[in-house]
Amino acid sequence: MEERTTLLEFPCAFPIKIMGEAREGFADAMLEIVLRHAPDFVAASVEMKASSSGKYVSLTCTITAVSQSQLDELYREISGHPMVSMAL
Repeated sequence: MEERTTLLEFPCAFPIKIMGEAREGFADAMLEIVLRHAPDFVAASVEMKASSSGKYVSLTCTITAVSQSQLDELYREISGHPMVSMAL
């Protein structure tokens, strides 16, 4: 497998912003995914903000990233979730 270069030095604090419609279960579903990929993530540290209209919500989860492959897998699962509009 080819080694990819990254500007990140692991482990590092890495914020992930997840946006979706403000629906019941959204935050819980996203936390479940984040914890699957970063078991040491502290769920109480999530920052949640609603859009001005209240239709959308963003979650910022800062994980301790240990590898590029961990981040790739996490983004792949979050981005593929039907409740997610965007992940940054």
